[in-house]
Amino acid sequence: MSATQTAQLMDGTSLARRIVEEAAARAAEISRRTGTSPCLATVLVGEDPASATYVRMKRARCAKAGIQSRHIGLPATTTTAELIGTLADLSGDPEVHGILLQHPCGPHVDERAAFEAIAPEKDVDGVTMHSFAAMTFALPGFVSCTPGGIMRLLEAYDVELAGKHAVVVGRSAILGKPAGMLLLAKDATVTYCHSHTTDLSAIVREADVVVAAVGRPRLIHGEDIKPGAVVIDAGYNPGNVGDVDHDTALTRARLITPVPGGVGPMTIAVLLAQTVAAAANQLGMKHQHH
Repeated sequence: MSATQTAQLMDGTSLARRIVEEAAARAAEISRRTGTSPCLATVLVGEDPASATYVRMKRARCAKAGIQSRHIGLPATTTTAELIGTLADLSGDPEVHGILLQHPCGPHVDERAAFEAIAPEKDVDGVTMHSFAAMTFALPGFVSCTPGGIMRLLEAYDVELAGKHAVVVGRSAILGKPAGMLLLAKDATVTYCHSHTTDLSAIVREADVVVAAVGRPRLIHGEDIKPGAVVIDAGYNPGNVGDVDHDTALTRARLITPVPGGVGPMTIAVLLAQTVAAAANQLGMKHQHH
């Protein structure tokens, strides 16, 4: 291990800023041409402090980008049927262009059923089965925001994916699984690993690109990173610790995302960009590309 080589940090903060600036310019143009501002509805069930903070942050970012937000706070006792009713109403409301259901919603809510109540054209968070199928079959639709942000980071740093071995650690419905599908669409050879994987280290050692998305602090050992690999750490753990042992990985990887300031800001930037795109589509401005 050479002490001199240090990975380049993938700056998600400044790339996200550029994406949000573009979204804001497009939102302003939509407002000017149609008299309507893009609107994101955020739905929160219960009082979970972390979720409430996330929603506040997302709404503040919306406001800065010229996107209106409508917040619907529902009591913790809300049933699946009541939540589906709220989401169906928002899906049918022409003044709402995007819908974000903040999860987790609580153990008594059937989250999948709730997600499926979101109209695909308003699924700016990329959580429906329709959006997953669109990502998988490379059809038009909205991507899950974190995997979408990861793909934009890889593109911004000119990471060649065709024929490369990408290892995705984690298989959650809106992070691991879609991340693997988007990488596959770019002709990477994709391996999914998870809690049942035997000898995770051996597989990670083969990876040209590692996407860590399990939410377990420092699960990926730095010494398992292949020299020159690209490391995307999508883990959020208490104390700003990622899923990768960052300090060791830094001496081996070619590119690595910092935690924080890597994947996190990209997620929200994609949410805002997709909300503006949804508004453009619904207001009949589909073909205005800049």
